[in-house]
Amino acid sequence: MIPSQQKEQRVGVFVDVQNMYYSAKNLYGAKVDFGKVLSSAVAGRKLIRAFAYVIKADVGAEKDFFGALEKIGYEVKEKDLQVFLGGSKKGDWDVGLCMDVVRMVPKMDTMVLVSGDGDYTELLEYARSQGVRTEVIAFGKTCSSKLLNEADFVIDMDKSSEKFLIGKTSKSKILSVKENLENESAEKTN
Repeated sequence: MIPSQQKEQRVGVFVDVQNMYYSAKNLYGAKVDFGKVLSSAVAGRKLIRAFAYVIKADVGAEKDFFGALEKIGYEVKEKDLQVFLGGSKKGDWDVGLCMDVVRMVPKMDTMVLVSGDGDYTELLEYARSQGVRTEVIAFGKTCSSKLLNEADFVIDMDKSSEKFLIGKTSKSKILSVKENLENESAEKTN
């Protein structure tokens, strides 16, 4: 807990699961440990509610994943993936997440947004205007700089990725696999 975080603070946690999932996948080839994220977000304070916003894409293991989020302590909010004529797809919770924050502002002292999406910058501005402390947990490499600048406190998951990721492949392991593949390829040509 940092000095501006007191154990009596009432905390609301709002997780943009898709944003975090794709950031972890694209940056590290890994998955987010949402249990560690929740623990870091609460940081010994009073958790009022924790929401995880997910998109249902009818992928086999998603029900198990959604159930695991609930067991950790999240209220899972699901929305169907929209498929448009021509095959384009869309799924986001921007408005829904914002509405939940607006509804929760009177009940919390601190909101923790787990996302790097710059679309939430005005949401942080609103919460701060209502006297709510704003915190962001995100991967700094993919997080909007405007969002980082608006938050009262930021946890950059890139700085301790080993804490927040499951199945992270280290650079040395990637190089080792690459070298093995190159060696195997060279042996086949000989």
